[in-house]
Amino acid sequence: MIGILCAMREELEPILEKVDVEDIVEYGKNRFYLAKFNNKNLVLAYSKIGKVNSATTATIMIEKFKAKKILFSGVAGGIDEDLKIGDLIIATKTCQHDIDLTVFGYPYGFIPESSIYFECDNELNNIAKNVAKKLKLKIKEGIIASGDQFIHSKEKKEWIKKTFNASAIEMEGGAVGCVCFTLNIPFFMLRAISDTAEEGAGVDFDEFLEESSKVSANFLIQMLKDIK
Repeated sequence: MIGILCAMREELEPILEKVDVEDIVEYGKNRFYLAKFNNKNLVLAYSKIGKVNSATTATIMIEKFKAKKILFSGVAGGIDEDLKIGDLIIATKTCQHDIDLTVFGYPYGFIPESSIYFECDNELNNIAKNVAKKLKLKIKEGIIASGDQFIHSKEKKEWIKKTFNASAIEMEGGAVGCVCFTLNIPFFMLRAISDTAEEGAGVDFDEFLEESSKVSANFLIQMLKDIK
């Protein structure tokens, strides 16, 4: 079973259109779609925005539906100068930029008995790079930072970039990465850039959400053909 997770309905719908949904299970005040694609069993859901919602949904996928891999698809704000709206990025690792225990001497993003960064699965990332090559698409790799804030400030964007060496920011992946690290589940995260995380980002996000979600969804579907 492969788990496919998005944060928002708009991100999941383009994927659902391309798979064969066989059942819908209501659980934990959410809806899980059981589907098949290319002879693979899938469980799909959108978690709703934020780290708690995404961590809860990822855990349910793994514990209740027995997902052996988690693929996260959706949109993100670009903070690397190379990233433009519509570009694709896969996470090498994720972190949580809004964790602050620095008063106790810890670095930003660190929780005792845990880690600042959670590594994404190399095998899945390599599949993504091969798919990009076949499709003649440019895809970037980088650190993706998560926090329960929609970033639309140049100063905050630059701080996250400097502190975590991050290329993009969003609101879920760091928490899902933590869940997968804890439960020893391979984790992959693909994001299409929907905004540049500066003033006016909210307007960009609304305008490009649907378009960027389709870019991310189409790429993920191509990946599913190559995942064992």
